[in-house]
Parts: sequence; structure tokens; C-alpha cells
Amino acid sequence: MSLKLPNALLAGLLLASNTPLAIAATAPCGSPSTLIADVQGASNTSPLAGKPVEIEVVVTADYSGPDGFMGFFVQQDDARRQHRPGVSEGLFVYAPRYTARAGDLLRLAGTVEERYGQTQLALSGTPSVCATERTVTPAGLILPVPDEAALAAREGMLVSLPQTLTVNDTHELGRYGSLLLGHGRLRIPTAVAAPREGAAQVAAANALNRLVLDDGSSQQNPTLVPYPAPGLSTANPVRAGDTITGVRGVLEKRYGTWRVQPVQGAAPPGFTAANPRRPAPARAAGTDVRVAAFNVLNYFNGDGQGGGFDAPDNRGARNAAEFERQETKLLAALRALDADVIGLMEVENNGYGPRSAVQRLAAQLGPGWRVADPGTPRLGTDAIAVALLYNERAVTPVGAPATAFLDARSRQPLAQTFRPAGNAAQAFTVVVNHLKSKSCADADGAERDQGDGQGCWNAARSRAAHALAEWLDTAPTGIAGAGTLVIGDLNSYAMEDPIRLLAHRGYDDMVARLAGQDAYTYVFDGQAGYLDYALADAALASRIRAVGIWHANADEPVAFAYAQAYRSAAQQQRYYAPDAWRASDHDPVLVDLSWREAAPEASALPRGGGDMASGPEGGGGSVGLAALLAIMLAACATVAGTPQTRQSFR
Repeated sequence: MSLKLPNALLAGLLLASNTPLAIAATAPCGSPSTLIADVQGASNTSPLAGKPVEIEVVVTADYSGPDGFMGFFVQQDDARRQHRPGVSEGLFVYAPRYTARAGDLLRLAGTVEERYGQTQLALSGTPSVCATERTVTPAGLILPVPDEAALAAREGMLVSLPQTLTVNDTHELGRYGSLLLGHGRLRIPTAVAAPREGAAQVAAANALNRLVLDDGSSQQNPTLVPYPAPGLSTANPVRAGDTITGVRGVLEKRYGTWRVQPVQGAAPPGFTAANPRRPAPARAAGTDVRVAAFNVLNYFNGDGQGGGFDAPDNRGARNAAEFERQETKLLAALRALDADVIGLMEVENNGYGPRSAVQRLAAQLGPGWRVADPGTPRLGTDAIAVALLYNERAVTPVGAPATAFLDARSRQPLAQTFRPAGNAAQAFTVVVNHLKSKSCADADGAERDQGDGQGCWNAARSRAAHALAEWLDTAPTGIAGAGTLVIGDLNSYAMEDPIRLLAHRGYDDMVARLAGQDAYTYVFDGQAGYLDYALADAALASRIRAVGIWHANADEPVAFAYAQAYRSAAQQQRYYAPDAWRASDHDPVLVDLSWREAAPEASALPRGGGDMASGPEGGGGSVGLAALLAIMLAACATVAGTPQTRQSFR
């Protein structure tokens, strides 16, 4: 994640550490001067770092305004270009007290520096304008690049990308005015490849296929975000998956990321809504019951007693106004799902009384909506919990709601068996889950990131997955023989250990089977994958007609969420709409069930995942049986010895 520092602070830091030699450009225009290629050199640092030089160059873009970068970019004029392999012929000139004009041929002096990962020139004196209205030829750039050296060879230069590129991330659009682009959609490595070598190869390829399109400003929360033209708003969105053409600007490395800064006066890039907003998927023909899984991003209704939002463990809305905005969007999304049973994650864990968060949601959904209440004051010890809502006009609960301790770091699951209305002969069990996140806070030992692509706490999630399967074998709701649907945010991508462990225990990934391996519910660091699941046992898999994902959240700019922080009154209005878009950060998963004769057999459903027993790195990213048994044995030992009172985290 990048961080744009306010210019007043940045200027102070730079001036305090920046004392260029007092050199003035005294030689007349056309006199011998240092070439930019000699300043940049072929290595990571300039061979002339710390030395005074005098250059004669063309200004390509000026960013010296109050919200700019306190300088301008220059490039060698075409007649004097050297075209040395791997050597850039562009340069940033740090000049906080000078405004340049694009197209001017300047003669200037300064000291060569290495700052923030790129070579720059600290201006000394006043440049001489040798000519005006000069142009330079942009360097071509194609994604993916063969290596980072291909980007370094164009550092500071005007570049043009002739491709149709894909928007991969909108996370920083409202805050910093930037978009992450790539050639095609980037995928989470362990969503499409086995951990370790396979995932490492995907990660390496992704790293060479990403470039930030910036806004030429250092301002945070800009008044106007330029993308898409004429400016971002809820009525003029850009989504991950949309495409863009005509990208042109100055290539630089700033805030640790390669990015293209736009050139003033140039035509803005063209956007195509290749991934437009669409309504929630309609029910498949013949559907009897629809089940949904939805992570609702910290739905907290205060203290659970009708009080305020300042509790120390509050993770949701900061005040009543934000809560109203949040709830309006969330209810719009929940109603649009057209579901009969809804499993929720990240609901405030404040019990099941009339003022609890989950009871409030059920009441807001309307008559007939009820809450599966396991009969406990709270569900585990975390600030958030899972929940099950159901429409009693469509399904009837049978047996008893059940929960269990899985692992100290995962939320407790909640299970309930239902019968479809008017069908007393059939039953199915829904189990909603939320396993430990990949956040590395407090991770130690085996729980730390092992460098295999699965992130922190993979061992804890694997233990929880094993304990979940063991618990479900006991028919916890008291109804034996009912097909089981495991839903929820498992915080594991499709090829990771917990999912493959559950597959070996008979819970098939119906998202992979019916929505495809390119399915996603979440976008992280510009890469798409799914953390939200519908896993079915053999008894229920044959009854699943369709699995759909409603891309209402993950592709949307976070600027469109309910939060009011870091936004002016005008921005709060421009970026907010009382609709379902960006109601959360996860996309909901929809599962359509049918008990009619036309339902396909499980063996006839298209396959989307790998075979657990086909080898540690083969079979579409499957894990070997020996490795799986080792995971399970470790899980058994750890679950048996883990105290229930240990604090869990998001």
C-alpha cells in the first residue's frame, strides 16, 4: 500500500536532507553537457551520484504545483538519444521553487541524488530556456515486462502503452487517485496453483504484470479523482475488470511502486465497462431453496443495548450516521440476494436478545425472517461472530442449532438443519464458518508465514478444518443423514491446505465445480480469488443446481463504502449511494438447491478442483495423502490441547 505525504511535510524532509552544490548553468545553450544516459547509468544507482552536472534536456511534465511532487521530469531530446540497452534517458528534477513548462528545452545544473528508489537531479540556480514547443518520442512499454530491469530502463521517461489493459484494483482510487493495471486479470497465486513452487511461479508472473496509473498528485483524498473522466462518482464508477486504453505518461518508481504519471494537457485514457454492474444472479430453474453466504464487514449496531458506538471492541460504524449508511447498503444487498437461508460473517457478537445485531437484521429483512439461536449468551469470545438467518415461509428448522469450539483463533461455527416448506421428506444442514484470517498479528512458530503463499495462521485454519469435519460427523443438530452444506469465509484460497483437507473428508468445492476456477469473491493487492465457499457432501452435492457469485463488492472502489472518514462533505455525497454496491468487501455466494427429479447426480457435475490423493504438486495443485495425514494428525494433537479461553482474532 502506498502512502502519499503532504507536500509541506515532504518539502521539509527533503530540504533538511538536500543541500545541492551552488552551481549555476552558466554555459550557453548548445554547449557540451552531460547526457541523461550518463547520469542514469546501467546499474541501480547513478555512477554520478553526489556529483554536480549540467544537462540540456526537454521538459516532459511538470508536477511542481502545491499538490505535485515539487519538481518536473525531463528527457533527452531525440537527436541526442543514446539508445543504450537497459539505460534510461529520463530524469526527475527536484525543484521546489521552480515551475517548468512541458516542451521547453532547458539547460540546467544540479547535483545527482538517489532518493526513494530512483535517480534524481536536485536543481541549483535558475535554468536557461533554450527553445520551446519541443517534443520527444515516448518509449514503448508492454505488460508483462520480462523483468524489472525493463522498467528501470525507462525510469523517468515518457512512455506509451499500446495495449488494452485491465483494471485490477480500485482500492486506492478515492484515497490517492490511483488504479492498478495489468494485462488481463491477476489471480491470487494459491487460488490457481498449489502452495510453494506453483504459487511462487504465479506470484513472480504477477509481479511483472502490474503498473499503477497515478493522478500526478501527492494529495490524499483529492477533491476530484480523474478516473474515469470526467471524474469518479457513484454514477460514474470504474470497477476491477474494466479495461483501459491510451495509457501514456511518465514512468517512475514512487512509494516503492512503478507507476505512470499523466502528462498535463494529454487526452485522458479511455475506459470500457468490460465488467459492468449486474443484478444478483437469478435463481436457477427449478430451485426450491436458495442459500447465501455473505461476509458483511463488521455489522455492529452499538453496544447491543441501544447504546452508542464507542465500545473498545467496535469494528464497525463509528457513529449513528455511519451506521445508518452501512445498514441501508447492507439491507439493499441482502434483499437483492433473494435467498431463503443466509449465513453471515462479521456480525457483532452481542448475543441474541431483541437489541442484538443479528436480531435487528432479521427484523429489518421483514416478516418471516428468523435467527438460528444456539442458546448461548454469545457465540465464542471474539468481537465478531457468524450468524444464520432464515425465512420461515420458505424453510422449517428441524433439530437444534449447534455450535462447537474448533480452534482458539477461529470463530465458532453455527449449524442448523432445515426442511424446504412443503417437503417433509427432505432435510439439509447449513453450517456457517469464519476461520482465522491471514493477518500476521501475534503469529509465531508454525503460524508465521511459511513463504508458500498461504500466509500466516495456515496451521490454525487447517486444525479448524479438521475439527469441523470431525464435529460434522457427529450430526450435531441431531438430524442424521441430512446432506450438509458448509458455507462461509474460510480465509483460505482454493488450493490451500484447509480446503483440500475438507475435500478429502468429502466436502466438495461447489464454487470450483459450478462457478469455475476463475471465480472470485475478494480482491487483495490487485489479485482476485475466493475466500467464501459452498462445500457440499455427497448427499447434498447432487441437489445443487447452480452456484453464483454476485460481484457487488470486491470490484467496487472502497470509496463507495459507507465510511465517512477522510472525506469532505462533498465527497461523502459524491461517493455514497443508498444501494447494494460496496456494501462489504466480500462478494456473496449463492447456492440454489432442488429436490426435483431433474437435479443432476454429483458425478455428472463438472469438475473444478484437484484430487486430494494425486500427489504433492500434481493433479491441479492437489496435496499428497501422506502430507494430508500429517496435517490431520497435527491438527488432532493441537485441538486436543488448546484451551477454549484463548483469544481469537479477525
